[in-house]
Formats: sequence, structure tokens, C-alpha cells
Amino acid sequence: MKKDSEEQFKVFNSSGQRTNNFCWKLEKPESTMSLGSTLTKKFPDLSILLLNGPLGAGKTTLVKGIAKSLRIKEPITSPTFPLAQHYPSGSPPLIHLDLYRIEETISANEFFLQEEEEAKAIGALMVVEWPERLSIPMPDAWRGKLEYSSGNQSRFFQLIPPLDRDNKLSTSSR
Repeated sequence: MKKDSEEQFKVFNSSGQRTNNFCWKLEKPESTMSLGSTLTKKFPDLSILLLNGPLGAGKTTLVKGIAKSLRIKEPITSPTFPLAQHYPSGSPPLIHLDLYRIEETISANEFFLQEEEEAKAIGALMVVEWPERLSIPMPDAWRGKLEYSSGNQSRFFQLIPPLDRDNKLSTSSR
């Protein structure tokens, strides 16, 4: 897909109606990867992305697209067992967390805070799968939600910008 990102993705709300919100209908895994690639270009101040969605919804596939846009050549794998994958060769570097296996909220919070400190130190983009394990307020984080559409033939991705200082949605994470 080499078309402009505005043409690549039809923007829909969850009921399938066209809208101008940050919501995309993704017909196949390649669309999910392409959207991941587009996110870092459309939202260059993205520093933390919290990804929600059921198992198999395409969270890691989206991260593969993000990694491609950051010029990371290494294979991107789900960090379910190691919990974190670091890709320092990216521009910026990428830290990919998967909190699925951490059941205790306190442990998830501690692990996240350690990784966030490193991400800030190296200027990395941090993507977190299963952020619902955390209890830390993150007003600067972008939120992404992947859902299956009816019949599991396609998926919807909704991107929610961080809140600004007045608790209104913002398209800037600063």
C-alpha cells in the first residue's frame, strides 16, 4: 500500500458509519500493520501508547507496523513471556511491553515504572499491551483499542488522544 494514509483507511465509528473520529476499520492484518506505520507519522509526539484488545485482536501486528515506521529491522515478536522487548536501533527506539502474565497490579505498576524510566532516558516510544493491569494514572498516554467486528471478518481500531490540562481530549501528548 503506497497510497496516502488518508486514502488507505476508511474511518468508521464502531457501528460502521463513516466519521471523522480516530477510528479505523481494518480488513486484514496488512491493514493493521499499515495503520501502525501511519500512527507515528500522523502523531509524531506519541510517546506512550496503551493497547487494549482481546487475545488475537492484532495488538502485536500493530506494533510491527509501528516498528517498521521507526526503521527497526529486527523481527517484532510478542513480549508475552519476556514481558518486554527493547529495540534500541529504532528512530526513536521502541520499548514494547506485554503485561498479560502479570496478575498483581502492584507488580505491573512497578515493572511499568522501571520500563518508563528507561524509555524516557533513551527517548523511546513505549507501547504497552494489556494496560488494564495497571492502576497508574497516565494523562499523557495515548490509548488504542482493537475490537473484532461482527463475524470476526475485520477489526476496528480506535485511537484516543491524551487529555489536556483541562481534562479535554487533545491531539498532542504535551
